[in-house]
Amino acid sequence: MEARHGCGGVSTPRGMRWRQTMAAPTRTPRSTWIEAGLRALAAGGPDAVRIEPLAQVLGVTRGGFYWHFADRRALLDEMLDTWERTTIDEVIERIDREGGDAEAKLLRLAGLVSSGVVAVDLAVRDWARREQAVAERLQRIDNRRMDYLRSLFGALCPDADEVEARCLLYYSLLIGNHFIAASHGARSRPDVTQVAIRRLAVPGGPALL
Repeated sequence: MEARHGCGGVSTPRGMRWRQTMAAPTRTPRSTWIEAGLRALAAGGPDAVRIEPLAQVLGVTRGGFYWHFADRRALLDEMLDTWERTTIDEVIERIDREGGDAEAKLLRLAGLVSSGVVAVDLAVRDWARREQAVAERLQRIDNRRMDYLRSLFGALCPDADEVEARCLLYYSLLIGNHFIAASHGARSRPDVTQVAIRRLAVPGGPALL
């Protein structure tokens, strides 16, 4: 039944007026769920990435999750997509955009590897030991990272074997550095790391092999 204005015109139905005055629901962005999932992954591995606990952390209901994702597996896949994109594509784009020679790029790259990035990285590596699909993804990502390092060290050193060795040492330094608790006297760990990277990045420097 339609409601009528006092002047005799036909108004909008009451139910429609009520719906029009309601504000659209505010939904937690998709990216927020993914970021929360990556934090949970870093803290407790893939088993810690659960819908209900994530909803509690975000202060929302789990219904908002299903607005963005079909299921938990879909979230896990998008987390891996995000991790790959942010730690490879976006990093390479930023390093190349800022310019400089290969040595400068290698130093900047090391500065972008934070403890938070490594925490997710290590969690994915542990996860890869249990899931073949994740292991295949990890291998692809490591290969992409090494390819970029080869492009940088290749500009500094003409010998292919030397380039490969320097890439492996550099990559091992970035990941393994966070496992080492040793002190360096009056030197800080970042200072020592910078020296190590500069030694690796010396053009035509002494052979490592």
